[in-house]
Amino acid sequence: MVGSLSVLCGQMLVVGLAGKELDADERRLLAAGERGGVVLFRRNIEPGASGMRAVAALNAAISEASGAELPPLVAVDQEGGRVMRLGPPAMQLPPMRRVGDLDDEALVRRVAEAQARELAALGFTMSFAPVADVHTRPENPIIGDRAFATTPERVARLGGAFAEGLARGGILSCAKHFPGHGDTTVDSHLALPRVERPKAELERIEIASFRALAKNPAIDSMMTAHVVYPALDPEQPATLSRAICIDLLRTELGFAGVLFSDDLEMKALTMPTGEAAVRAVTAGCDVLLVCSRADLAAEAHEALVREAERSPAFRARCEEAFARAIAMRRRVRPAPLKTEAELTRVFEATAPVTAELAGRLAGGTS
Repeated sequence: MVGSLSVLCGQMLVVGLAGKELDADERRLLAAGERGGVVLFRRNIEPGASGMRAVAALNAAISEASGAELPPLVAVDQEGGRVMRLGPPAMQLPPMRRVGDLDDEALVRRVAEAQARELAALGFTMSFAPVADVHTRPENPIIGDRAFATTPERVARLGGAFAEGLARGGILSCAKHFPGHGDTTVDSHLALPRVERPKAELERIEIASFRALAKNPAIDSMMTAHVVYPALDPEQPATLSRAICIDLLRTELGFAGVLFSDDLEMKALTMPTGEAAVRAVTAGCDVLLVCSRADLAAEAHEALVREAERSPAFRARCEEAFARAIAMRRRVRPAPLKTEAELTRVFEATAPVTAELAGRLAGGTS
C-alpha cells in the first residue's frame, strides 16, 4: 500500500498532457506518485512515421518518470471512425458499426489484436474500447456509428470479441459508457443527458450488453456515463450514483474490474471538479479522468486528499480503488519499442489484417 494520502489519491487520477513531450511539472507529478497515468489525444501526437517514434519516446518518458513500483496507465481512445487519436501508419479502422454489420467475431478479434500490437509497440497499456452502448436512437449526437449494433446481443458478442483481441495483443480494455449512452439526444460533453426508459426497458436494452460483458474475463475495466437514468437513480448521473456504480454494477452484475469515470471536465457535470471527484469515488469509481486542464486535475487531487483526511470511510474507499487499479496496471506495463525501424516492422505486420477488413467491407455484409 502507498505511504501517503497524497500518493494514494494521486494514483486515482489519469490525466491529459499539455503537449508532445512531458513538461517539468507533469514529470514531477508522475515521479512523486501523484498521478496514476495519462491519456493521449491528438494534441500529443505528430502525424507520420516520425510522429509514431515521438509517441513511443513520450510513453517511454512517462514510464520512466513513474517507475516500476507504480507503473502508469498509458491510455488512448482508438476506437475507429471519428474517435481515433493516432493517424497513419497506425491502423485506420472504420466506425465499429461498419465492422459490426459484418457480424464476424473472429474477424473482430483479429482486427483488435492487430491494433493492440501496434498500441503496445508504441508504449500504450490501454485502449478505451470497446464501446458497449447500443445504438437505438438515430439522432444520438455522441454514439451513433461508434456502437457495434442496434441490438444488445450483437453489441455484447462483438464487444467481447474486440476485448479478447486487445488482450491477445497485450492491451487492456475498457467497455463504455455504463449503463448505456445509446438512447440519448444530448452530447454529455456539452450538457447532462437523460434516458427516460422504464427500468424493464433499460434492463432489456441498455444494461443487457454490459451484463454480458461483466462476465467476460477480457473486460478489464468499464467507464461510466455522465447520464441520468431516472428509473435507476432519479437524482444523480451514473458517474455519481452509488445505486448504479455499486448496487447495479458491482452487486447485481458482479463486475470485479476497474471502474473509470468519464472525463470530469465534461459539461454534463455542473459542480466544481473537486466536488465531482469526491462524489465519483464515493459512488464507486476507482479511477478519475481529467483530460485537459492541469489546474482541474490539481483541484481534484486536493479535494480527494482533504476528504481522505477527514473521513476514514472515504480513505478506505480510496484504498480499495487503488488496490484494484494498481493490480490491473501491474499486469500490463508500458513497453515501447525504441527505433522507427522496429515500429515500422510492427505496422507492416498488421497490414494484412487491415487489407482483410477492407476487402470484407468492400464485399458487403454477411
